Amino acid sequence: MNIKEYFSSLIEGTHSLIKGMEVTGKELFTKKVTEQYPENRAELKIPERFRATLQFIYDDEGYHKCIACKTCERNCPNGTIEIITRMVDLPNGKKKMKLDKYMYDLGSCTFCGLCVSTCPTNAIEFSNDFEQAVFRREALLKQLNYLPDKEKPAPAPKPTPAPKPAAAPEKAEPAKAEEPKAEEPKVEPKPEEPKAEPKVEEPKDVQPNVEQKETE
Repeated sequence: MNIKEYFSSLIEGTHSLIKGMEVTGKELFTKKVTEQYPENRAELKIPERFRATLQFIYDDEGYHKCIACKTCERNCPNGTIEIITRMVDLPNGKKKMKLDKYMYDLGSCTFCGLCVSTCPTNAIEFSNDFEQAVFRREALLKQLNYLPDKEKPAPAPKPTPAPKPAAAPEKAEPAKAEEPKAEEPKVEPKPEEPKAEPKVEEPKDVQPNVEQKETE
């Protein structure tokens, strides 16, 4: 290291030291605030984005959106989530994988949020309830789908489409007056000619044979 590099590093170190002392000096003269917990539990304001524990999102009717795809289980870096599934038969004869148990170990969770951010159906979220102290580690293992599963009602059949209104009858055009046709001249039939009677040929006189005359 030459002299130039030595002095440049010395100046940078001094500058960073002064900046750190500025932060320390400000905190030295600020007013101290002590939280009287748990006496002020009703007055505590926990940020909405604070990650305390994982939980299911249930609607007002008690349904959740988890489809047991196991995406959160695969993305968890330390195996905090375990999803147990079962196969059910559908009315159409096909089979479908359904969620049986969603197990979550709060004691090994790092609160990274990868499970929430990668869930395709937004079925889970982090609550801001930080009071999770227990006396036994087994109590930190929770089943998130604590409500009994409810079968969703079958979709109502589609209503039959209303018949289309009949088209209005087209207005009949006024009939055109037919032009009188010129009368064709009547042709009187010709009188039939009397049929000619067939002529009957009279028999001719037969001349007697010569031999017959001689015998006579």
